[in-house]
Amino acid sequence: MDLTKTQWSAEDKEHFLTYLSSFSKGQEKGVWEQRIVNTNLPCLAVPSIEIDRIARSIYRGNYQSFLNLWIWENHSATLVFGKILNKIKDYNTLVKYLIPYSERADNWSTIDCLKFHFTTDNIPKFITLSIQLIKSKYTFSRRLALIILLKLTSVHDCTAVIFDILNSLANENEYYVNMAGAWLLAECMTKFRDTTIEYYKENTTNSFIINKSISKCRDSYRISEEDKSYLLQFKRK
Repeated sequence: MDLTKTQWSAEDKEHFLTYLSSFSKGQEKGVWEQRIVNTNLPCLAVPSIEIDRIARSIYRGNYQSFLNLWIWENHSATLVFGKILNKIKDYNTLVKYLIPYSERADNWSTIDCLKFHFTTDNIPKFITLSIQLIKSKYTFSRRLALIILLKLTSVHDCTAVIFDILNSLANENEYYVNMAGAWLLAECMTKFRDTTIEYYKENTTNSFIINKSISKCRDSYRISEEDKSYLLQFKRK
């Protein structure tokens, strides 16, 4: 199938789904994938190497025309969508698709596969976006807010914003949001140790985030044995 189209039509949608299905590893693998990812969408168990190849090919053509079809019939199709988003460098173009993408998402994999092209100019925009998304009624939009910040920690110290956002989750009860919060806090401990320890001393986030983040820290090879022991005092009952 020609994936580098200059224009995608509604008729191309069914052709694409048939093409994508041709790489399926079968029903048994699909059932396994659905259980691991915990999605309501059908799973084809298309290998990651094929998902990546297909996304690269579509991006070389009129990728926005493809995205505008919103092909969401199975989990592999959503991953193709996400992998195309990973290639978009223009912030405004990305956000045009990223927000509705997160609102449609029903599993962690669809969000965690995302990557972002951070620059000096767009970092403040991504931070503002995270502040906006954490207030969303959609579970995986809120997870996206935290994943953006998690990936931003590799290039920028925005712990003040991160800690404010984590504090806003005092009453959060969605598992996949709280897990992302714990992951984010543990990552802050590896990169911004002193300010993160101060946060452990005084915070208003929920107990799950605190306890799970400490557990993640204690499992990490990037945190000293001394700090692993020190963090235990902040565990909550």
